[in-house]
Amino acid sequence: MTIAPEEKKALVPDGYVRLTIDGREVDAPKGELLIRTCERLGIIVPRFCDHPLLDPAGACRQCLVEVEMGGRPMPKPQASCTMTVADGMVVKTQHTSPVADKAQQGVMELLLINHPLDCPICDKGGECPLQNQAMAHGRTDSRFVDVKRTFPKPLPISTQVLLDRERCVLCQRCTRFSEQIAGDPFIDLLERGAHQQIGVAQDKPFQSYFSGNTIQICPVGALTSAQYRFRSRPFDLVSTMGVDEHTASGAALRIDTRRGVVLRRLSGNDPEVNEEWIDDKSRFAFRYLTSKGRITRPMVRGADGQLAETSWTEALRVAAEGLLAARAGGIGVLTGGRLTVEDAYAYAKFARVAAGTNDVDFRARPHSDEELDFLASHVVGTGPEHLSYSRLEAAPAVLCVALEPEEEAPVVFLRLRKAALKTAQKVFHLGQWSTPAVLRTAVELGSAEPAARDNLIPAVPGAEAAVLADLPAHVVEALTGGGVILVGERAAEVPGLYSAVAALGARTGAAVGWVPRRAGDRGALDAGAVPNLLPGGRLVTDAAARAEVESAWGLAEGTLPTARGRDTDEILAAAAMGDIAALVVGGLDPNDLADPAAALAGLREIGFLVSLELHTSAVTELADVVLPVAPDAHRSGSYLNWEGRRREFGAALEAGGVLPDCRVLDTLAVEMDVDLFTQTPAAAAGELARLGSGNAAAPAAPALAPSEPLRPGFGQAVLASWRQLIDDASLAIDEPALAGTARPAVVRINAATAERLGLAEGADATVRTERGSITLPVALADLPDGVVWLPGKSGESQVRTVLGAGHGDLVGVTA
Repeated sequence: MTIAPEEKKALVPDGYVRLTIDGREVDAPKGELLIRTCERLGIIVPRFCDHPLLDPAGACRQCLVEVEMGGRPMPKPQASCTMTVADGMVVKTQHTSPVADKAQQGVMELLLINHPLDCPICDKGGECPLQNQAMAHGRTDSRFVDVKRTFPKPLPISTQVLLDRERCVLCQRCTRFSEQIAGDPFIDLLERGAHQQIGVAQDKPFQSYFSGNTIQICPVGALTSAQYRFRSRPFDLVSTMGVDEHTASGAALRIDTRRGVVLRRLSGNDPEVNEEWIDDKSRFAFRYLTSKGRITRPMVRGADGQLAETSWTEALRVAAEGLLAARAGGIGVLTGGRLTVEDAYAYAKFARVAAGTNDVDFRARPHSDEELDFLASHVVGTGPEHLSYSRLEAAPAVLCVALEPEEEAPVVFLRLRKAALKTAQKVFHLGQWSTPAVLRTAVELGSAEPAARDNLIPAVPGAEAAVLADLPAHVVEALTGGGVILVGERAAEVPGLYSAVAALGARTGAAVGWVPRRAGDRGALDAGAVPNLLPGGRLVTDAAARAEVESAWGLAEGTLPTARGRDTDEILAAAAMGDIAALVVGGLDPNDLADPAAALAGLREIGFLVSLELHTSAVTELADVVLPVAPDAHRSGSYLNWEGRRREFGAALEAGGVLPDCRVLDTLAVEMDVDLFTQTPAAAAGELARLGSGNAAAPAAPALAPSEPLRPGFGQAVLASWRQLIDDASLAIDEPALAGTARPAVVRINAATAERLGLAEGADATVRTERGSITLPVALADLPDGVVWLPGKSGESQVRTVLGAGHGDLVGVTA
């Protein structure tokens, strides 16, 4: 049966066109790039500048194809990466068209005129698109006999990224990524014509949190990593898929190892989470695995007061005896935020079963009871079906509260920037000032620099809750019906802020999401490593919930403690007062807490201290027993990212004598005559999955009235502070190239406040409390009047440790 042309045409779905590629008829969505349609048919057209997540450029011309329209061939081959499909179009690629094949060979010959033939020493050799396509689509010989152009090499465009200019094919992937995706236009095309090259301004290095992505998407060896350069050949590497352990993004990684050492990390391709992008901290901060401070053997403090290496058997025996002797006086369990879901579950179970307490808390940072209630009623047990990256990107408006995405959640920032530029999403920030890329995004959207604060809702530190309760009408309207509210962990420092977030979500119908800074926080919450919740979000005060867990754990009825436990600060205060006899601490840095001096006092006064740690720290220096635990590269497991999405990963390296926390705790519990059944991450994950979520929903968190901000007196200001992405983090040690890209530590203040306090831009200012002082250069910024900002933990700016102050406190400021 023959179908008439008009009937055949009617079979084309709405929104599609019908065209022919290499003799094959295909329907394609209107507006689809021709090169994408070819890919769907399995026809690979060579290219360099094309990237599916970047806007078309047509810069390299390698993807030329022959095109006919209306039965007439176009006068010359067309770039398939910039041409969109059309009805009736006939396309011939290099597979069926001698014209296209000759055009591609000619472009390749031009690209190789000045490109050095140094594949054996080039970092890209063995995984280079230019190398592969030259072999597949280039000429078999060269007609070029002149001297190739050379440049001094390498050119350091930052401490982390090095440029070999003679290798560059001017595909513009790096410049388009920096401009379109990251919003960091520090790298650009310089000169014109034959002298055109990639470069940076002399006084503006490539200081971006996302610069490593340009290395990965460079199709030649022009951009290389200072960390990886000349370290290995691609075919010598063993690749394992991993997950980012530095942030709560859950970003997919590819970990490349050689001879038992991690040599580099690349972004994995996960369209639902990080697409193909990661931040530089996630990419480059892995030298902690081989740092001098790594602990690889158990240690016990001897009669001489010194820690000495010993066997696992001896260390576990001493730890078990000390904990058993202290159990009557109370044991506290502090887990920190670096744990996988499985390890956090082991700590939660160890606290209840082996230590007999609800005194367990993962929050190794400033925290509050209001935060616990909010997390129990709004966050625990939720997943991507509640709020995901996709919904975040599709939302008409997003309000960030006590959260700086660029510094604290970089992948979230990239999604917000993408939505703002592509779909005109409105992104509001409730806080003190916007980070550089947020300001640049506002300018790109049409605002002049002073008006870039249109989307910044200014609030004096401590007044955020009151400001949130009285938002401008246009913000409330934008959030109503499909909006999203993202709240960061810093909200715990502002009384009433979590209550205000919950109230705003209920009033507008906006989805509320919690975005912690650490990778393990979200999983630790669901695993029950908090004083008010058992695993699965069950309240410790709910008798039915306790009975359910007791049955699953094989415990006698009434075994589990019934009272809500103490939080991190209360546990350490009790230790200082002698109200707790022992502590089990994993991955906690006292300097990250609200009052480091008080935390250290508790650790010094505790009767018996067991530390499960990766590196030497302030805790291990005081510990009676130190048990080494495995970092992510040496263990398998999973994280829950901020969405509540489970992100599994496998071990990239053999354990090498260290064990995951869940195995250490299981063996320690056995020494205490208790079985946890968390011998492996898989066993812990399986038991947690069988437990599932509790049936009863947590009661709504009690509303807390907004707090009043402190008013500065003469020579004073209200302190605003949060941590920068690249700072003095314990897992970012031994990486000087990465540290070189950190944003400088400065005192930020507005012009009026600076004039009142006698400060000048660029000159030093001293911020002080009765505990100590920090002196840094002044940088003027658009902060609220009477507010001074310091980075939380960058270089000399160790706010908690030195000042003993935090966000919303009064500090003195002098020239």
